[in-house]
Amino acid sequence: MKISFHGAAGEVTGSCHLVECNGRRILIDCGMFQGGHDLHEDNAAEFGFEPRDIDLVLLTHAHLDHCGRLPLLVKRGFSGEIISTAATAELARLVMLDSAHLHEEDARRHHRHGERGGNYEPLYDTMDALDAVDIFGRKVGYHQRIKLFPGIAATYFDAGHILGSASILLELDEDGRKRRVLFSGDIGPCDRPLLNPPVPPGDADVVIMESTYGDRDHRSLDSSVSEFLAAIHRADEHGGRVIIPTFAMERAQELLWFLRQGMEDGRLRSSMRVYLDSPMAISATRIFSRHPEAMRAELAGMIRDGQDPFRLPKLHFVHEARDSMLLNRGDAPSIIMAGSGMCTGGRVRHHLRHNLGKAESSVIFVGYAAAGTLARIIIDGAREVKLFGEQIPVRARIHTINGFSAHAGAGDLKRWHARTGTPERTFLVHGETRALEALCRALGPERTEIPQMHQSYEL
Repeated sequence: MKISFHGAAGEVTGSCHLVECNGRRILIDCGMFQGGHDLHEDNAAEFGFEPRDIDLVLLTHAHLDHCGRLPLLVKRGFSGEIISTAATAELARLVMLDSAHLHEEDARRHHRHGERGGNYEPLYDTMDALDAVDIFGRKVGYHQRIKLFPGIAATYFDAGHILGSASILLELDEDGRKRRVLFSGDIGPCDRPLLNPPVPPGDADVVIMESTYGDRDHRSLDSSVSEFLAAIHRADEHGGRVIIPTFAMERAQELLWFLRQGMEDGRLRSSMRVYLDSPMAISATRIFSRHPEAMRAELAGMIRDGQDPFRLPKLHFVHEARDSMLLNRGDAPSIIMAGSGMCTGGRVRHHLRHNLGKAESSVIFVGYAAAGTLARIIIDGAREVKLFGEQIPVRARIHTINGFSAHAGAGDLKRWHARTGTPERTFLVHGETRALEALCRALGPERTEIPQMHQSYEL
C-alpha cells in the first residue's frame, strides 16, 4: 500500500493523489493548476503516472482545481469509472465543458495572433470533456459505504465546502494489513447559510488534509455580510455601479441569498437591479434547486415548497455576451456579478475595464485571490492595471471582504482534525507555504508532513 502526490503538493491547486492497494490504482481528484501566470505547460505536463493504469477516480467535488484535468486524463487513456455525489457529477459536467470551451478559445486566439507558433493546441476540447462526463458512474450518497475492489471500500462524508462536496474515507486491507485513509477534500466553515457544516468521519490512520487557510481565521460571517451590504448601499447612494467578481459555484448563490436578505430587511433598495452575468453561475444556480438533499434544512424546505431562495425582485440572468456588453452603457446604479472570481478571465474583466476608472463605482472582492492574479493585484493596491492592452487607472472604491470563504479557517481546520482520532501521519496539501507550515506546527510536526510534487510514501 502506498500513496503518491501529483498535485496540490506544496502549492494550492491541482489536487491529485494516487493510492495503490492490492494491485489497484485509485486516483482521488484530478484537478487543474491555477494561478496568475500561464500554467498551460504545467497542466499539459505528464501526470506522474500512466493514465491507462488507473482503475478508478474518486472525486471530492467539482471545483476546477479538483476536476479540471479529468478530460485530459481520459484523453490520455483513462477508461475507468469516476465516482462522486450526484450534485458533484452535475456541477463537474458544467465545469469541464466550460473549461474545454476556454481552452478552445485560447487556442484560437493564439493561432489568430500567431503566438507560440502555429502548433498550439488546446489542453483538451469539448469532445474530451464529454468523454469524461460519459464515464461518471455510481452516484454516492453521504455515509454510504461502497465496495470498490476486494479489500478496498470508500465512504463519502459531507465536507460542507460546495454543493455535493465530500471528504472520502478509504478502508484498505492488503495481506491482513488494514488502514483507514482519509482525504479531507476541501473543508467548509461551520457557519455557511446554504450548506450543512462539515462532518468529520471519525478515526483514521492516515489523513490527507487541505491547508488553504491553515495560518489564519476568517472574519465572522455576520460582520462580513453587514460590510457587504453597507458597501453596496453606499455605492447606490452615490449613484455608482457595483462590480462583484464572483465564483460561479457556491459564492454566487450565497451572495444572491444575502442580497435577498438585505432587501427583505430594508438594508438595500428592493428596486436595485442585480445582474448575474455568468452563464456558468446561472446553470449552477439551477443545479442547486435540484439538490435540496445537499443543503441546510431551511433552504431545502423552501425548494421543496416550490420557492426559489435565490430570486430577487430585479434579478436578471445575462446569458449572451452581447447583452453583457450592453450593461456598461449608461450610469444607472446596479450590481453586476460576473466571473471569474480571481479576474483571470471571463466577463468581469470587461466590466472592470469600464468601471475601475470611475470614482463613483465600487469593486467588491469576496473570495480567495491567488498571488499574481488580477484580483490580487487590485487588492494589493495597484494604482493602474493592464486590461485588453490598455492601462486602466484604479479610481473605484475597492472592498475586500474575507469572511465569505468556502474554506474553513485555521480554527475550524484544527477542530476538524481533532475529530479524526490520533492519526499516525497527516499529510498537508492544498496550501501556500506559510499556511502549510503554520498548520504543520499546530498539528505537531512529528506526525505531520508536507509532501512535494510526485513524492511517494508507504502506507
